[in-house]
Amino acid sequence: MSETLAPAKSIEDMTPQEIEAYLEKKKKAQKAKEEKQRKEYEAKRDMTVSELVQEAIELHQQLEVFKNKCHASLEEHAVALNEYGLLRSNSKGGFSLTDTEGVLRVTRRRDVEPNWDERSIKAVELIKDFLGDAVKKRDQKLYEILMSFLEPNANSDMEYGRVMNLWQHEDKFNDPRWKEGLKLIKESFTTHLKGFGYIFQTRGTDGKWQPINLTFASV
Repeated sequence: MSETLAPAKSIEDMTPQEIEAYLEKKKKAQKAKEEKQRKEYEAKRDMTVSELVQEAIELHQQLEVFKNKCHASLEEHAVALNEYGLLRSNSKGGFSLTDTEGVLRVTRRRDVEPNWDERSIKAVELIKDFLGDAVKKRDQKLYEILMSFLEPNANSDMEYGRVMNLWQHEDKFNDPRWKEGLKLIKESFTTHLKGFGYIFQTRGTDGKWQPINLTFASV
C-alpha cells in the first residue's frame, strides 16, 4: 500500500517541526515522481532512437548493395550499346534503357562538378568593369540581369547555369573587355566527373513518365 502524503492533522494544528517534516516528505515524493517520469521517458526515447537508427543502417546497406548493382548492370549495358553502335557518339556515359512494352525506364545520369580556374577571376573583373562603365547608366535593368549571372554560390564559385545564360548574350556587345572576359571564362571552365546517378521511372496511364523516388524529401 502506498504511503499517503496527506497530513494527519491540518496545517494550523501542526508544529513548525511537523510542517517542516511534512514539506520535506512531499518534496522527496515529488522528486521520486519526476525521477520515475525521467527514466520512463529516456527508456522510451532510447528504444525509439535504437529502432529507427538500426532500420536506417539496414536501409543504407540495402541501398549500397542496390547502387553497386546499378553500377555493374548499367556499365555492362553501356559496353553492349557501344558494341551495337546504339550509344550516341557524343555521349559521355549517360543513357536510358526502356523495356519492350515501353512502361519501365532506367536512366544513367552523368553527374559532373563544374570548376573554374584562376582565369575566371580576371574574366569577372573585365566583364564587371565593362558592365559598370558601358551598360549600367544606359540600361539599369539589363545591367542587373547580367551582373546576376556572375553572382557566386555558397562555395564562392560561379554557377554553371548562370554562366550559360551569360554566354547567350555574347553577341550583344563588341567591347574588348566583354569579349575577352567571356573568352577567359570559357577557357577557365572544366568539369570533374563526380559519378553516375540513376533515375527509375514507370509510365502512367496518362502516358507520362513518373519517377520512383528513393529519397525522403521526394516521398
